[in-house]
Amino acid sequence: MKRISGLFLVALMSGATTLGAYKLVFDNDTPSSALSIAPTNYSRTVGFNGAEPADFTAAADQAVHTVVHVKNVTYSNQPRNMMEYIYGYRSAEPTPQVGTGSGVIITEDGYIVTNNHVVENASELEVTLNNNKTYKAKLVGTDSKMDIALLKVDTKDKLPFATFGNSDDIKVGEWVLAVGNPYNLTSTVTAGIVSAKARNLSKDGIQSFIQTDAAVNPGNSGGALVNTKGQLIGINTMITSMTGSYVGYSFAVPSNITRKIIEDLMEYGNVQRGILGVQGGELNSAMANDLGVTETQGFYVNDVTADSGAKKAGIKKGDIIVDIDGKPINGYADLNAAIVTKRPNDVVRVKIHRDGDVLTIPVKLTKNEVNTFTYSGLELEDLSAAEKKKLNITYGIRIKEITDEQYMPYYDELKDGVILSIGNIKAKDIETVSKLLSNKGPNDRVRVQMITKNGELVRFIM
Repeated sequence: MKRISGLFLVALMSGATTLGAYKLVFDNDTPSSALSIAPTNYSRTVGFNGAEPADFTAAADQAVHTVVHVKNVTYSNQPRNMMEYIYGYRSAEPTPQVGTGSGVIITEDGYIVTNNHVVENASELEVTLNNNKTYKAKLVGTDSKMDIALLKVDTKDKLPFATFGNSDDIKVGEWVLAVGNPYNLTSTVTAGIVSAKARNLSKDGIQSFIQTDAAVNPGNSGGALVNTKGQLIGINTMITSMTGSYVGYSFAVPSNITRKIIEDLMEYGNVQRGILGVQGGELNSAMANDLGVTETQGFYVNDVTADSGAKKAGIKKGDIIVDIDGKPINGYADLNAAIVTKRPNDVVRVKIHRDGDVLTIPVKLTKNEVNTFTYSGLELEDLSAAEKKKLNITYGIRIKEITDEQYMPYYDELKDGVILSIGNIKAKDIETVSKLLSNKGPNDRVRVQMITKNGELVRFIM
């Protein structure tokens, strides 16, 4: 009798704990509560029960209704054939060009996440749901560095939406499904496993992808990567292939990074990036031998940025970062993955090896001095205080790079130019400009005043 009573008490306590966790996750009034987030105690185990195969039908059925087909229409005056190219002709009427991809509904009132490259330079955006309903979409904001964009459709219908899973909890070897619209084949589901985590494919090291072997092809971009519960754990972004088609490698932006970007775009109009303030490299046997250290794993600090959180906390050259907030750090991609979901002024606990000692140091992240924003094929960035002083101005933003073909004839004039105003609004910083441009319609045009790198004051229409 005592044993039965004890079991009943354990069951009662377990139920109360589960209910408490549910209330903690879903009864949250912070901005992030606008997105549906899965409880942290879901089971990841998919049993085969001997020869019985894993069943993905429930996860697939749940995911396909949240994934949409995204159509991007751009207009171009580029040559339509070789003769026009040779003789420099341009068509009188802009030629529409249509691109397609995928997106994931994340709120019932019509917010949709996709890739930046799916909607880049769009004049018109249209999304089609799994039930074939079509809506015009508005671009809310983008993060070109992480290749994430946020769209919004206006509808009185309550749309099916994805629940965010915790991408930090996924394990290598875990089953996942990729859902999207490859080659315009709507509602396509493929299965695979997580092949690796924290993959970095960019030169700046800012990216941190989930690598899978689920088949992903052109048109899958912006679609959902889900776990076996149907919870969103990534946004499918790219493949690596010599042919342009799937050959066994696909990559997704983790859901935790995606969710943070979306919340920033909703609340601030741009992405708030905190930085630790360290430079260095990943340790291996050869590097450890050159540096005279015994550790072969971790991030070796070669320099610390002045006035950064790391500097103020006492981290110094020669320290080896091995853990941040309980996450093992084996290199820059791991370090970035631990920081990219944080904001300025967040405090992280950094575990380091120093001269044989193991120390855990709290570090308050500082704001990235140079924020960036991409709009209509122009990558814009803040100016530092030193640059403003050198140019004898008190405000302005720089045109860092140009990707839109319509601006290429003026590349030399625009590149590294400093925008002073857009319309009648001073371009004080990226935050001001991103909010201004995010509220602009796809066909709206504004007058831009800028100083070229040669010091000339020019105006153009954007």
